[in-house]
Amino acid sequence: MQVIYNVTVSVDYDVAEHWLEWMKEEHIPEVMETGHFIESKISKVIGHEDGGLTYAIQYLCQNMEVYEAYQANFAPTLQAKHTEKFGSQTVAFRTLLHVHKSF
Repeated sequence: MQVIYNVTVSVDYDVAEHWLEWMKEEHIPEVMETGHFIESKISKVIGHEDGGLTYAIQYLCQNMEVYEAYQANFAPTLQAKHTEKFGSQTVAFRTLLHVHKSF
């Protein structure tokens, strides 16, 4: 069963433009280059945010085993790069979704 790895990130207004550019040009391509994901997308959460903007980044992988391999082999390094670059200017939480059916 396919899995969506969803990363929701709240970004301070003062770095939001730089963060978004970095995500699109560097981070998301690096994640995709691991070969563990079929597709990815970044979306802006609609609504009023105090102090920042919120984005959802979704990565689709073939199954839970592929996701777990990504977590074991690549996620710690890639997440550390994000933290090193943006520190406390972003807050992220991660969720997993099983895809029951695509239409």
